[in-house]
Amino acid sequence: MKQTVATLRKMKEEGKKIAQLTCYDYTTARLMDEAGIDMILVGDSLGMTMQGYNDTLPVTLDEMIVYGRSVARACQNTFVVIDMPFMSYQISPAQALESAGRIMKEAPGAGAVKLEGGALMAPQIKAITDAGIPVVAHIGMTPQSVNAFGGFKVQGKGEVNAERVLQDALAVQEAGAFAVTLECVPPKLAALISKKLDIITIGIGASSCCDAQVLVYQDMLGMASGVSPKFVKHFAEIGQQMKEAFADYKAAVQDGSFPTPEQTYAKSDCSDEFLQSLDAKYSEEGYIKRIS
Repeated sequence: MKQTVATLRKMKEEGKKIAQLTCYDYTTARLMDEAGIDMILVGDSLGMTMQGYNDTLPVTLDEMIVYGRSVARACQNTFVVIDMPFMSYQISPAQALESAGRIMKEAPGAGAVKLEGGALMAPQIKAITDAGIPVVAHIGMTPQSVNAFGGFKVQGKGEVNAERVLQDALAVQEAGAFAVTLECVPPKLAALISKKLDIITIGIGASSCCDAQVLVYQDMLGMASGVSPKFVKHFAEIGQQMKEAFADYKAAVQDGSFPTPEQTYAKSDCSDEFLQSLDAKYSEEGYIKRIS
């Protein structure tokens, strides 16, 4: 069944948990779609996972569209959300609408856009949703604000900060977002927000209290380098398996065990005599004489 805003809302109403993963390419998206993943986020996290930057800030709108359209083409049933990158919406509601419009027009099959920020971004969210484009908001630890936060840190600690995160959640709902990502938010606060909101809450490092969960797929498959965030669970160690497969391939090439006859096309229709004549015809000495 094709997931839509309506079907995802129904899942929340019925108390069914929603599974979301990030994805950035056609092949992986096809596998996620076949596995029944409910939502895919084409995240600007690709700046780190696919491009090797230290944060998401260098990612451009054009890049998000290219990655997004590849993912959307693969998904028959999974609902695809595409991130709006840094400075593609912050300047004004008009800029936000133009950027969101480009994403939806140039990445056919996408179902929604996502942007970071709470109450301050409410005008942008309203402008986009008023144009008929579904929006996922993102509050708590917002990676595009990593420099303002002084790093990737838990948000909503302490009474003042907790109230601010709740106010942000209510503001994005009022502005028209159909879902909101809560990143690195304490469990009790995430539970309160999920109870207060009618819209879908998507947790990443925000406990199981949320309506949905999202992880970066390279993290959950054990492909990421370095120490994984506390909220990550490795559901497989694909990274190690890939390294072993790459090493096995290199060894097989070097020792001549690959390719075998089973990996080789049928014999040539040419006779051995003809091939020998070609060998003689194009021998280095004879060939040089003919072209000189």
